[in-house]
This record gives sequence, C-alpha cells and structure tokens, in this order.
Amino acid sequence: MEMEVLLQFYLSCFMVSGQAIPCQEGGRSFRLTECRKSPAWGETVVGKKHLTGIERLILCAALCFLLFQGCAERERYTYERIKRTYKAQEPGPAAKESRAIPAPQLPQEPLSLHQAVILALQGNPEVEMALARIRQAQAMIDEATASFWPVLSVYGEYLQGNAPSSYLFKTIDQRKLPPGVDFNDPGWFENYEVGLQARINLFNGGRDLLRRKMAETGFQIHELDRRSVENALVESVIHAYFQALAARDYLEIATRSVTTVEEQKRVVDVRYRAGGALRSDLLSLEVRLAQAKEEAVRAKNNHDLTLAALAVLLSLDPDSPLSLQEKESMQRGFPKDYASGLTQALANRPELKKVRQQVVQSYMALDMAKAEYLPKVDAQAKVYLDDPSADFQTSRDNWIAGVIVNWDVFTGLSTPARVSKARSVLDEMIALDRKTTQSVQLDLKSAYLRLAEAEARIQVTQASVAQAEESLSLVKKEYEGGSATITRYLETELALHRARILAKAAYYDRERALASIGRGIGYWAIFAEAMRERNGK
Repeated sequence: MEMEVLLQFYLSCFMVSGQAIPCQEGGRSFRLTECRKSPAWGETVVGKKHLTGIERLILCAALCFLLFQGCAERERYTYERIKRTYKAQEPGPAAKESRAIPAPQLPQEPLSLHQAVILALQGNPEVEMALARIRQAQAMIDEATASFWPVLSVYGEYLQGNAPSSYLFKTIDQRKLPPGVDFNDPGWFENYEVGLQARINLFNGGRDLLRRKMAETGFQIHELDRRSVENALVESVIHAYFQALAARDYLEIATRSVTTVEEQKRVVDVRYRAGGALRSDLLSLEVRLAQAKEEAVRAKNNHDLTLAALAVLLSLDPDSPLSLQEKESMQRGFPKDYASGLTQALANRPELKKVRQQVVQSYMALDMAKAEYLPKVDAQAKVYLDDPSADFQTSRDNWIAGVIVNWDVFTGLSTPARVSKARSVLDEMIALDRKTTQSVQLDLKSAYLRLAEAEARIQVTQASVAQAEESLSLVKKEYEGGSATITRYLETELALHRARILAKAAYYDRERALASIGRGIGYWAIFAEAMRERNGK
C-alpha cells in the first residue's frame, strides 16, 4: 500500500492535464481527476482513483530499471572492465596516440645496445606516464583558454505555488497579469520558462591571463619531465645491458673454471689409480670442483636475473628469451674532463630546466594570488519566455542585460594567507633550484670519478690477468713434474679466475660510467629527442 501511495504522489505531481495535484482525504493519498477550484493541499476532492494494473506494471518496470542501473554502475567501475574496454570504447586523442606507439618487437638477430635503447623508448611505462602527464598539461591550457570565451547556457524551469511575489513576477513576465488582482492574495499559479543566457568576464585582475601562462609553463615542465625520464631510462638500459653482458662473461669464466678443474681432476685420478698421486690431492681437487660448480650456479642465476631486469626495462615479459650481441662498447664523444662536462650539464640537463620553469610558474602564482585584491567585472545577458501552459510565443519574449562588479573588500584574511602561501612556494622552488644544481654537479662529478677509477682498474687487471695466466702455466708444469703441491696449483688457478672476473668488471664499469656521464650532461635526453623526430613521433 505504501508503494501505491508513493506512485500516486509522483503521478499526481507530474500530471499536467486536469492540473492534477496530490491531495489527501481520510489520511489516504490518491490522484485528483478534477477539483472544484484551483487545487491546494488538503482540499475536498470530487473524484479519486487508485492504482490500475498498468500503473503497477510501470512501477515494477521502474524499480527493475533502477536495480539494473545499480548493477550496471558497479560493473562499469571495475578494474578488469576498464582495462579491457577503455581504449576500445573511448577512442579519444589519448587512446589514438597510445596506439600510434608501436609495441616493442624483439629482433630476430641478437639484440644490440642501440636496439635495446629504441625498444625502451617506444614502450616503457614511465615514458607512457610522462606522455599522459603532457596530455593533461595540454588539457589544462585548453581549460585556461576557455575563460576568455563567453559561456552560453540554455535552461528550462517549471514553477508553481501561491507566493504573492512569485505570482506577480511570473505573471507579468507572461504578459498575462489579470486586472484587479489582489496583491496580498493573488492565488495559485504555475509557470513554464525557457531561455538562453550568456555571460563573459571583462576583468578579474589578470588572473585568467596568468592562469593560461601558468598552464603553458606547466606544459613545458611536463615536456622537460619527459626528457628527464628518457635521460634516466637510457642510462638504466645501458647499465642493464652491460650488466647482462658482464653476467654472461662471469658465467663463461665460471664454466671455464669448472672445465679446467674437471680436466685436472681426471688427470690426478688417473695418477692416483696408478699410484703416482696422493689421495689428499684428489680430495682437494674434488673440493675445488664443488666450489667451481657452485660459482657457476650463482653466475647462471645472476645472468638470468640481469636478462629479466633488462626485459622489464624494454617493456617485455621477464621470461622473454633475450639474446645479446657478443660485444658492445660506448663510442660517444663526451667531454674529456669534468669542467667541460659541467658546462654542458648546466645548459642541457632537463632537471635543471624543469626546476627553473617551476620557479617561473611559482612567481606567476604569486602574482595571481595578489590579483585577488582587485575587483571582478562580468557582463551578463538573458533572453527568456514564460507561459502558464508552455504555449510560448516570441511576441511575449523578455530580455535583460547588464554588467556586474564584484569586489571583495574583506575575505577574513584569506587573500593575504594565499599570498603568503604562494610566496612560500616560490621560496621553496628557489631552494629546490639550488639543491638541483648541486645534485647535478655531484652526479656528474661522481660519474667522472668512476670513469677514472674504471680506466685505472682496466690497466691493472689486464696486467694481472696476463701474470696469472703465465703463473698458472708454470705452476701446472711444476706440479706435473712433482716440484709443486696441489695446494699451490689450486691457489694459482683461483687467482687467475679472480683476475679474469676483475678485468671484466673493470671494463663494464667503465662503460657504465660513460653512460652515467651521458645522463649527467643531458646527452641521452637529446638523443631520445633526435630519435623521436627521426621516427616522426
């Protein structure tokens, strides 16, 4: 019964024919079909009607529709549905640009360092996130530009009641004010109104212009952020690539060590069976062989991990079967000394350019906060039609136009607070500029020091490997002749193993240091920009 009463209320409120109004009689609600005079709440009713079967069917259909809408809304906002359907259903500029970037494809031949860098720039999630932020900044520019255009809106209105002021105003706008109306008790009325209104800001202290300039500066900031991401990404890819090559070389060295010890163990085992070697020598070789195999297992695991890390940087599945070229090296004409490199870093590093634009943007924000002390001037215009039965006629149209000036002379000290906040943000950005400059200097200084260290280590380790190889050759002959012990032989073999690993580590540390210098001077950001222009993206 409560549902019937509720439906009767809504049906009576929205009926136009017969001027049906919700009424009550004997504590029950029903729909009016006619009344003796202008209906009002609680008047005696001539006719009434309960819900029919069709009305009950409409009510059930409405309830089912609402329930279905609720379920559909819950299904609409799920991660699985959004990930599956967003780009297909919303082919906007963002989705189209995302599709324009080709998916990374592994080449058939072994992956070169240059190919790895290109793959990373094409599909890495950090680059795509930076692109999304750039599109957001472009949307902010468009939004700020919209404030210079007028705002047009169309509206419709339905009103009823017995308020004298509303009765008079609406009836006059209808051009149907009856003569001799009682201003204190004009009676019940209803009115339909449709219209077009427009407004435009004429002056607001330059805030709209500053907002657009801030949006344009924000766009430049996000562009520089993208370059910063690409600058760091290329360095990370180069580091991971050389780390994978180093792990592969370590695995080869460990495997070679296992083969060497196994061969020596086979020889000693033959000699032991013939009575020409001690059992302790054989046991020592077995222990060394176990150590060599353990190192080979660790080297194999490290190699697999470095390949998986490189695949992730390339936006590939970690299980992708990567095959790298036999040998790669950095052949870049970077500045030879720190002083020359610092000059380029201060001019090219995206992080420095970004923070300097943030200083400019913060100063604009300070001026915009100060502009709130100034008045705001708006122009408004409105054209509309009124009628008690929605029978609109252009001969009875109405229009108004004017200029509005708003000047907040006291805002509870909120405006000075916003100015103080903007000034503090500017102070923060200036301090961040100084900190970023120092970080860039330290970053570049560290890269040059690591390069110098790696080059010195290369010279030392190359000589060490040559000495260790010669020493092992001599000790092996001495051991076979009986003048050297097995302990001496194992120590020499282990020394050669370590010397080779240190030599490889020094070589790849030099290559990684060169990559860090490239990031330190901002070279990789320029390289990524050139590749993007070459590919037309």
